[in-house]
Amino acid sequence: MRASILILEDDDDMRTALDDVVSTLLGWPCVAVASYDELLERSEEALGCSMALLDVNLGADQPSGLDALDWLLRQGFRGQVVFLTGHAQSDPLVQETLERGTVRLMEKPIGLSQLSALLDEGLPRHEGP
Repeated sequence: MRASILILEDDDDMRTALDDVVSTLLGWPCVAVASYDELLERSEEALGCSMALLDVNLGADQPSGLDALDWLLRQGFRGQVVFLTGHAQSDPLVQETLERGTVRLMEKPIGLSQLSALLDEGLPRHEGP
């Protein structure tokens, strides 16, 4: 089975763009969700992914990307995790992410070559069933 990518991004345009680039241009299957709640609703698909691209900040009064990471880890997720942020590194959520030490942090917008390199270095390409 081919590796697939979980995308958790609350911004509709950014989520669509990431999904299009990752699936269409780079050829990786995606599970794209807009919120923590949608992540839970699509848990079986999400937990089958090999990498998670998680927006750090999912909006005011919403669970954060860190909450999503904690949930994924409690469910046994073993894939790589990369946090995406459009916020300054002084943002408290970004600081907390950096303190975790076990995940990568990338600033948005992410260039095509940067995204391609990230996926190619982190995921094996398996063809077929």
